[in-house]
Amino acid sequence: MTQNLHLLLPEFLLATLAFVVLAADLLLPPERKHLLGWASIAGLVGLLALSLALLWGRNELLYGGLFHVDSYYLFFRAFFILVGIVVILSSLEFAKAHLSHPGEYYAIILLSILGMGAMAAAGELLTAYISLELLSFSLYILVSFATGDARSNEAGVKYIIIGAFSSAILLYGLSLVYTGLGTTRFAEINAALAAANGASPTVWIGLSLVLVGLGFKMAAVPFHMWAPDVYEGAPLPITAYLSVASKGAAFALALRLFAEAFMPAIGDWRAIVAVLAAITMTVGNLVAIPQKNIKRLLAYSSISQVGYLLVGLAALSAQTSSGLMLHLAGYAFTNLAAFGVVIAFYNHTGKEEIADYAGLADRHPFMAAALTMALFSLAGLPFFAGFLTKFYLFAGAAREGFLWLAGLAVFNSLISLYYYLMVIKQMYIVPAEDGSKVKVSPVMLGVVAVMVLGVFFVGVYPRPLLDAIDAATRAILPVL
Repeated sequence: MTQNLHLLLPEFLLATLAFVVLAADLLLPPERKHLLGWASIAGLVGLLALSLALLWGRNELLYGGLFHVDSYYLFFRAFFILVGIVVILSSLEFAKAHLSHPGEYYAIILLSILGMGAMAAAGELLTAYISLELLSFSLYILVSFATGDARSNEAGVKYIIIGAFSSAILLYGLSLVYTGLGTTRFAEINAALAAANGASPTVWIGLSLVLVGLGFKMAAVPFHMWAPDVYEGAPLPITAYLSVASKGAAFALALRLFAEAFMPAIGDWRAIVAVLAAITMTVGNLVAIPQKNIKRLLAYSSISQVGYLLVGLAALSAQTSSGLMLHLAGYAFTNLAAFGVVIAFYNHTGKEEIADYAGLADRHPFMAAALTMALFSLAGLPFFAGFLTKFYLFAGAAREGFLWLAGLAVFNSLISLYYYLMVIKQMYIVPAEDGSKVKVSPVMLGVVAVMVLGVFFVGVYPRPLLDAIDAATRAILPVL
């Protein structure tokens, strides 16, 4: 143990950046407030560089194991910062058109990134819970930020009610784990479970409630009921943020929690997670088929992706842990590319029904091609990120004895291809009622182009990313 507080410098600076942006919003004249978004991006780029320089190769425990500074934390710290940069870039037009005080919006995004990073670093139950609540409260506000839109207000109310309910269940589960084991630190929980040779009834119930609480946060079936309405009502950049960052944070916490704390009781929870994975991917894909709104379709697509990620958690091992993180990275590039097109299209047309995408191939060929490639990647077709990441993840699960779950996941990927092709059909086959060209800002064009390149990079040459993921996996599961 050590108290190298300078290792927390990125966290302190991120919090400072959020409050500086918030304060600057009060001082800047209206015509200058658009600079706050660029200032937030510049700050995040600087923090990413500082984090890599300061934390590379570190393996430290702070505050007696409450906070882990290791390769796993650094991987997700970089992941969340990069996603935050993309979301802020995607929000520039929304903030300029709809927000009189954009600094509040950007500051809350920055605070949510702080919460997500702390979730990945937490080595103790209450630390993890407080970090999760910082993220949750930030997202409650962001979802309802379009105050002039009744759907956004409704989504915010639904999200906060269901989120509070799930947080209460999670906290109750954590209290039962503490009651049964007498500790909240991950390492001590691991040792207590190993000594007891499994979970007692109290701990088993607590574990089940923890899974329920995290299931709500991930939008796993049957705890997914909030996701479609919240995705549809939230501002589009926040919908993209929910689909990638919040799920990444939930799995960052779950992976460390189950690998470092609950691994000795794997026989008590593995079957539950496997059933959750099977139900989640199947329901997500089947209910996506009849959707008419692109945001709701991507919501159910996102739910199905949660099912695939849960496959890695159910078959938890060093390889499936790496596969889970690889799929999460590939999914981030893919989904942000898809949402980038949806955001750009909405900024120009104000429309979000799938039928509105008719003739997009003629109205903006690059955007149609980018969305097609993103959807093919989500379906898991070769040469795109989704194929390689799913193959790596499902193969690892099959090696751990979950061949039936891997087979079901492959079958579900085939189901998903149907509703993705329905969107592609609208863009390339159905003629447009409005033949005017879709105008896309240079910023959004650049965001979509970079995300598409990321989709190909992960799909064709994932070695550099896999090296970083393997280092992160060794921090929580040393045998690799």
